[in-house]
Amino acid sequence: MAQALSEEAKEGLERSCMDAANGDRIVSAPGELGLERIEARFHGNAFELHRHDTYAIGVTLNGVQRFHYRGALQHSLPGQAIVLHPDELHDGGAGTQDGLRYRILYLEPSLLLDCLDGEPLPFVRDAVVDDPCLRDTLLSALAPLDEALGDLFVADFVAQLAQHLKRHAEQPAKSTGKTAWRAAALARDYLEENAERPVRSDELEAVTGLDRYALSRHFRATYSTSPHRFLLMRRLQKARRMIAEGESLAEIAAGAGFSDQSHFNRHFKKAFGMTPGRWAALVRDA
Repeated sequence: MAQALSEEAKEGLERSCMDAANGDRIVSAPGELGLERIEARFHGNAFELHRHDTYAIGVTLNGVQRFHYRGALQHSLPGQAIVLHPDELHDGGAGTQDGLRYRILYLEPSLLLDCLDGEPLPFVRDAVVDDPCLRDTLLSALAPLDEALGDLFVADFVAQLAQHLKRHAEQPAKSTGKTAWRAAALARDYLEENAERPVRSDELEAVTGLDRYALSRHFRATYSTSPHRFLLMRRLQKARRMIAEGESLAEIAAGAGFSDQSHFNRHFKKAFGMTPGRWAALVRDA
């Protein structure tokens, strides 16, 4: 006798059918180091509250984009830009029954820091920005989603984007200083190289020459996140690449360095606002 579907399985099956009917999907562009680009189409609520360690900067193309950010409800209309700072809680979805279409890029802070000449990351208080110059700069990278971006283009794009963000940011905070910045960069490189295994605090102390508490403060001041979350997000980014390649969630959990699938599911949802199964279904529908 066939076993009855669980409530969770029923919900997943119903949602998959709904996705196919209403055109909900996520399309990812060819990846560049430190720069991820996607187009998303949604009806209703799409993402639960979550946070990631990258900037999320995009343009609403159709519909109304509705999201909570820094304690306030925000709405973005077609042609407006959205700027979300790293490590800030937010959700997202369509603000009307007509649905939503937008393109967005996830930018690692390290790319911005390389062209800020020691200045801290710019914080843009207004999440929704009505600025045609910023919008056009973003669309120069977001329009050709089916094409990879060349190195020269990325360098010029990030330099332009940094100037736009500085223009919209309030008075910047005091710089952490070159010594602390170098230590944070050394820690970041070490975490990148060892992302698939647990990294101990004493390893980072040996690499940077700072004690673990000072390093934690300087790392957060530089990259707007902690060393622990930076390491976790590198694993989750690898997991999303494996999902796009069609691997099973059980294989992905092990391959991305998680102790089990439950551990993987929990952290994926906290970082991206939906389960890995839901993400996989949207990517497949695309």
